[in-house]
Amino acid sequence: MNGPHDLGGAQGFGAVVPERDEPWFHADWERRAFALVLAMGATGAWNLDMSRYARERIPPADYLASTYYDIWRKGMERLLVEQGLATAEEIAGGRSARTPAKLSRKAMAADVLPALARGAPTEREAVAPARFKQGDAVRARTMNPVGHTRLPRYVRGRNGRIAAIRGVHVFPDSNAMGHGEDPRWLYSVAFEARELWGEEARAGDEIRIDLWEAYLEPV
Repeated sequence: MNGPHDLGGAQGFGAVVPERDEPWFHADWERRAFALVLAMGATGAWNLDMSRYARERIPPADYLASTYYDIWRKGMERLLVEQGLATAEEIAGGRSARTPAKLSRKAMAADVLPALARGAPTEREAVAPARFKQGDAVRARTMNPVGHTRLPRYVRGRNGRIAAIRGVHVFPDSNAMGHGEDPRWLYSVAFEARELWGEEARAGDEIRIDLWEAYLEPV
């Protein structure tokens, strides 16, 4: 999806200034927003890629004016409405107006730390051989999908090479749309900095991006 979240290579947003000794949360509401997003993800009402796609669909002006955890909260609220778990009016009023929906599972306090440590592995069994091998010359496809994608705009149409094969993983473009995991081969692709940014980039520098096979074509 082409949206306000895909800022790689974009100009005019100012310098990135890291905060020294930055805390995990700057306010209590950020801690609560983080906990709510994790708790709702654990219910299975949606998957990780759906969550990302919900955040991407925040209107650009709203997205760019929002803080990190505000974007998380707004994405979760969109999913709550889309999945029929709450209405916009209930969210705005802070009170449920109907019998709560039944969920297939829920996160208990004792489960949180083990779940965070375990993560949610996306690797799956291969059903077909990899199309590319290490060292192959490839080009990132020029594509502008309406739905979710993990192919950054700044590499589309650019040439690179296969630096490593990462195995078969859940394909986010399908998973985000509720069409199933559709596992695909994943590669680490090396792009010369000057291929992406032109002569102003330093010669010899490269950028490596993990890209699914569907995003690539042979050169």
